[in-house]
Parts: sequence; structure tokens; C-alpha cells
Amino acid sequence: MLGVPVLSAAGTEDREAPAPLNRDELSLYTVPEQNYNFIQHEPGQIEETVAAARSFVEPYFSWCRGTYNKIQPKVQRGVQLGSDSYAFLRDPPRDFYPKAGVIGFTGILGLFLARGSRAKRLLYPAGLVAVSASLYYPERAAGIAKTAGDRVYAGAVQGYAALEKLINPQEKKLTDSENRP
Repeated sequence: MLGVPVLSAAGTEDREAPAPLNRDELSLYTVPEQNYNFIQHEPGQIEETVAAARSFVEPYFSWCRGTYNKIQPKVQRGVQLGSDSYAFLRDPPRDFYPKAGVIGFTGILGLFLARGSRAKRLLYPAGLVAVSASLYYPERAAGIAKTAGDRVYAGAVQGYAALEKLINPQEKKLTDSENRP
């Protein structure tokens, strides 16, 4: 090299050329070895008090949460029923209020006539309200009577079967053993 001065950052002394590096040897591609020493933090008096309070309150909190989860759907249904009732009463069908007045009056008349026993206090108002409501709404009364009759019939059949099983348990076993091959 004739007359071309070469400048280097380290100085003017001659150095040997470094050996080529592998990619794994570069610091960008390797994770340096690190020795971590984890020191467990000792809880203070406030942290211990809060932990004790949390463990004391946790059963009550879980009970409250369970109760809330049981009650919440019922409350939402009640709120929905109230809003539906308000919307219905805000724009009622024709002749709704006179019909409701007559049905309510028969209930009060039933309370007046039901002096004496508790059974009368329950049956007279409910019976008179049911009769007067069925006069104004015969289709609904017929539907309710049909479903109630079906349920009573199903209950009577189940009761009869249970009573028969209690009275004749021996005969049931004999017929089961006779039917088996």
C-alpha cells in the first residue's frame, strides 16, 4: 500500500485480524447467563392482618354471592313483570277497569261472607273471584280448568299406583318373577 494512510480507532499499531464469529456467539442471538437470587418478601403486620381478615370474611362472602345468584333471577322476573304490568295498565284494553272492579268487588264480598273459619276466609273470596273472572274471560277459564283437571288426574293416577304398591307389594314381586324367562 503505497502512501495511503490508514486510520484506526484503536490506534496505529498493527493488530491481527480477528477470527470470524459464529451467529450463536453474537450477543444479539444469545441470552446471557444470569444468576437470579430471589428473596422472599417477609409479610408485615398489615399484610398479615389483611390476610387474616380475608380468610375470616371469605365464607360469608361466598354465602352472600350464592344467595345473590339464587335471588337475582327472581328479582329480574319480578321487575319484568312490573314493567309489563305498567305497560299493560298504561294502555289497557276496552272495559278492563270495570271488569277488574267487579272481580275485585266479588273478592271483597267473599271476605265479608267468610266470617268464621279460616277455610272459609280462603275459599269464599278465591271461589267468588274465580267465578266472576270466568264470566268475563271464559276462554282462559276453560284453558285453566283443562290444565288443572289434567294435573289433578295425573296426580290421582300416581297416588293410586303408590297406594296399590303399598297395599299389595307381594303380588307385584310374584308377577315380576313370573314374567321373567
